[in-house]
Amino acid sequence: MSNIREVARLAGVSVATVSRTLKSPERVLAETRDKVNAAVEQAGYRPNQMAVQFRSRKTGNLVILVPAIANTFFARVISGAQQAAQAAGYRLLLCDTQGREDIEREFAALVYAHQADGVIQLRAYDPFEAPFPNAESPPPIVNACEVIQGGRHPTISLDNRAAAQAMTEHLIALGHRRIGLIKGPKSSPLTRDRVAGYQDALHRANLPSDPALVCHGDFTLTAGYEGAAAMLALAERPTALFCENDEMAIGALKRLKEQGLRVPDDISLVGFDDIPFAAYCDPPLTTIAQPAERFGETAVNMLIALIEKQPIAERHVVLPFELAVRSSSAGCKGQ
Repeated sequence: MSNIREVARLAGVSVATVSRTLKSPERVLAETRDKVNAAVEQAGYRPNQMAVQFRSRKTGNLVILVPAIANTFFARVISGAQQAAQAAGYRLLLCDTQGREDIEREFAALVYAHQADGVIQLRAYDPFEAPFPNAESPPPIVNACEVIQGGRHPTISLDNRAAAQAMTEHLIALGHRRIGLIKGPKSSPLTRDRVAGYQDALHRANLPSDPALVCHGDFTLTAGYEGAAAMLALAERPTALFCENDEMAIGALKRLKEQGLRVPDDISLVGFDDIPFAAYCDPPLTTIAQPAERFGETAVNMLIALIEKQPIAERHVVLPFELAVRSSSAGCKGQ
């Protein structure tokens, strides 16, 4: 195996310069860096990663805690995170937590065991609230998507309240006055904010907030299917149905069709997230488009800045949303 001395000889530099180039290339002149990189390639040299980690106290691993890996939105977040981590020379360790605090704490503890450098949490729970042995302060962690309000860690979020209000106002502008809402999980801050935005829009339009038009769900296809069935069972059914994510909207669409209803001729249907399937539904789904990949990319870049002790321009980033209007929403044809 070629060693670092061989690389130094080929590049015409010292062993220390080779080591510095491999560890901190930004600290080396471009001309020297090019010589070392060429010598590394020529010699076929591969650093001893265990030794590098021991010296730097860094593993190059980032843990990402995902509450539901099967959820299409989170899959896009992971994709953005993976690309950003790879570009920065880090590896992403994926953990499907199923929303369980014990699993989240177990994987967060990898940082204390020096098996990872930091954590990205996609749920509103701080895994470092629990006491860990010999821990003076929490390690680098970024909270994204479903954020902890008033939390102590950097966050990346969407203004879910404003987005839900914009969607509800879209339906009101189409003439709808009875707008059903299928909510997400009770424990989720996303649910709370999206319900608040829905109610804000009704209040601004001087429309009553009817509890019968609000149905509990859990962001799954089944919840949308069952929620739509509950709405259709009302004595006076809604003329529009707002689902708090696209998967529930797709489940609702199946139920509406089974009942012989046409979307949007008989009832308008809208979602939230703009997952890839949304544009390919029949009809294509009106929804809130949020930049899922940017959640992952921004979280990784922010976490790496924390790990490498670089300044962070913003500790609380709010990403933009867009109202994607498609064929599933149309003017109300009667109450």
